[in-house]
Amino acid sequence: MKKNDVRHENALINVQKMLGYHFKRTDFLQQALTHRSYSALHNERFEFIGDSILNYSVAKMLFQAFPRLTEGELSRMRANLVNQDTLAQIAAELRIGDALLLGSGELKSGGFRRPSILADAMEALFAAVSFDADFNTAEAVVRRLYAERIRHINPQDSGKDAKTRLQEGLQARHMPLPKYRIVDQIGEGQDQQFVVQCDLGETGFQTEATGHSRREAEQQTAQTALDWMEKHFPLAKTRKK
Repeated sequence: MKKNDVRHENALINVQKMLGYHFKRTDFLQQALTHRSYSALHNERFEFIGDSILNYSVAKMLFQAFPRLTEGELSRMRANLVNQDTLAQIAAELRIGDALLLGSGELKSGGFRRPSILADAMEALFAAVSFDADFNTAEAVVRRLYAERIRHINPQDSGKDAKTRLQEGLQARHMPLPKYRIVDQIGEGQDQQFVVQCDLGETGFQTEATGHSRREAEQQTAQTALDWMEKHFPLAKTRKK
């Protein structure tokens, strides 16, 4: 087996591990990760199904998590969770880019990092799971990937999570974006915990948090940084006429 083939096989194994689902038919997995630039048997039709699975699953999670919110409020929250940026973030966390099959042009232009390509592959994967198993299994995968994001939503702030609100708050103040880094990993397997630092750069403020995943720790440390920023750098309130 060639070196590139071995690397791709390892990437496929890692994707399945991160998804929490092992494919019986790896051809479904392969097609979900195949861009149109690589083969005529690509993932665009899978996206069509995956988009529906994603929207239904996230809508149901929000419906259950926020019983007092209106349809409009739930719709806005869902839109923030299923957009290209969020899907690309999840794909990056799962290292989907390592497993993508791209044509030479897309490879040279960094297609494995392009948000649109990562987001499309993520939706295609949800469809692939449903084809390999069933809808309920695909929904379970979505629920696993989105559980922490929904847990950290502030419904009073249009459903945006702490990292998003911190980023937008810094931009509104014309300040550099935060930098996150893992400073420690404790334990193994299900007991593993991540210690993540959030650095607000020129302000000199740094904070750390511990979570059972990198995502959870980042959200917690972002919330602390957000609270500090709003206290020390309040935005001027617009006067009502």
